[in-house]
Amino acid sequence: MATEDQSLIEQNAAFAANMAEVFDTSQKIWTKFMEAQGEKGVPQNADPLNTMPAWVELTKNMMDHPQELAEATLQYWQAQGQLWQAATLKWWGAPDAEMPELPHMAAPGKRFAHKEWSENALFDYLKHAYLHTSGFVNHTVHTVGEMDPRERKKAEFYTRNFVEAMNPANFFALNPEVMEATVDQKGENLVRGLKMMLQDLERGKGQLLIRQTDMDAFEVGRDMAVSPGAVVFQNEILQLIQYAPTTEKVHSVPILFLPPWINKYYVLDLNEKKSMVKWLVAQGYTVFMVSWINPTEAQKDETWDSYLTKGALAAIDAAIAETGSKKVHLASYCIGGTLTGTLMAYLGKKKDKRIASTTFFTAQLDFADAGELQVFVDDATIRAVDEEMEKGYLPAQKMASAFNMLRSNDLIWSYVVNNYMLGKDPFPFDLLYWNADSTSMPAHVHHFYLESFYDKNLFAHGELSVLDTPITLADIPGPVYHVATREDHIAPAASVYTGARKMTGANVRYVLSGSGHIAGVVNPPAAGKYQFWTREDLSPETLTDWMAEAEETPGSWWTDWDKWLAERSGRKVAAREPGKKGGVLEAAPGSYVKVRFDQQ
Repeated sequence: MATEDQSLIEQNAAFAANMAEVFDTSQKIWTKFMEAQGEKGVPQNADPLNTMPAWVELTKNMMDHPQELAEATLQYWQAQGQLWQAATLKWWGAPDAEMPELPHMAAPGKRFAHKEWSENALFDYLKHAYLHTSGFVNHTVHTVGEMDPRERKKAEFYTRNFVEAMNPANFFALNPEVMEATVDQKGENLVRGLKMMLQDLERGKGQLLIRQTDMDAFEVGRDMAVSPGAVVFQNEILQLIQYAPTTEKVHSVPILFLPPWINKYYVLDLNEKKSMVKWLVAQGYTVFMVSWINPTEAQKDETWDSYLTKGALAAIDAAIAETGSKKVHLASYCIGGTLTGTLMAYLGKKKDKRIASTTFFTAQLDFADAGELQVFVDDATIRAVDEEMEKGYLPAQKMASAFNMLRSNDLIWSYVVNNYMLGKDPFPFDLLYWNADSTSMPAHVHHFYLESFYDKNLFAHGELSVLDTPITLADIPGPVYHVATREDHIAPAASVYTGARKMTGANVRYVLSGSGHIAGVVNPPAAGKYQFWTREDLSPETLTDWMAEAEETPGSWWTDWDKWLAERSGRKVAAREPGKKGGVLEAAPGSYVKVRFDQQ
């Protein structure tokens, strides 16, 4: 008995010591947070995301439809009564007590995977009550009354983020897995978790930058971005990488990638098995890649036009000079595709024939229905973003937070629980490392992008000018290969299709890939995953109608693209060694891509 008493005393002492450390670390976290707020000063805008108009309109709609709202509310409480009755029976041990399936109930998802969420009557009720309530709230916001589509989309987005934040799994006392871990580990999980939170707060310079993977498990140039090559040109906004050949002969027309500067290029060269760069080189292409700089105050004067001239046009000139080819293929991704679209319209107006073809990966050109990111953009939010860019650039963590909000359950709250409550290190994952390796945005470039495309949709309306030249989507010359992905929430496939149909001056091959914004693009043939759809015309007005007669092909669209490119790539010539004509500045992947914002 004495031994048991001594063991209990030791356990209590260990728990008390851990709780003292939890308190001490919490104080440090609060101090670090308040210091950061003091440096920023008192915010002048109490509603920087301009959500109030959406809530006002939503409230007015509810007040204008009292009967509809009353009926929905009655149905909600009747359903809650069913849940409570079933939970009580389960609590009393009724052998066949089951929680009812209710209308509009949200799917439970992996956040309720722990057995106690199903086996324990209390937690099972909490889970079902939450799923029912969140489903009811989201459905009501989506359907009640008549709202401006843009305001409704904003109300839906922030409502979804609110109900996801209210998930009982996010709270210590309501999460059985966290409570179990705390008892078993005598609070050591909380000590580890809060120390991790303090490190993330320091890494984010006062803003909580939640780690989604082990940021020390990978290194650019060692584990990713490993395709051999050399930097053959650079200026103040980019480095140009030429990759080493792996075949004796190559197509005479090289490929030049213009990736997004909102992320780093190496998602296209992630590792040996997933690298699009490696695969293209193996098919006999000479591949060039733009590696954008991670901006600081040194790039505060850069503009959309300078990203065209010092960026895209300078890279084209360098690739042509290095290879001796009269033409290049342009391949672009996401916002890099938007820049490329304006470039091609400009070159079309100027009758510049140096581009053999243009390929767009998940790139929007018509922003009429531009996905969930559009909820962040209107005149008021653009002004708020401008205030964040007082040093001439938007800090990388601001963009990271915006993207994480698009999938807050998966990219925020699951890591809050795993990291800070369970005290577990996140699993090493190369794609999540890339996702967390964020980039800043030059102020003028970002303002132009938000205002001209997301807010005013000038390109699609024929009202955009670049380099003192009015341009329209119809000015883009062909041939064009346009890839969208079916589950894309950043560049919705239907939106991409609408833009493709407006390229009336080009011969466009529209391809719809399975999966989403990343996995649908980075899908090597060897993986044997997903599928893609093709059709030889764009006559249907909607993507749904286009799909009705599209041909589905299993596997990766890369092989289809290779066939299309090869037909436009000229004869085979001797393989080209990087920098043979202009010299080598440094080995790939270069120095620009290695600069992390949290180390600047």
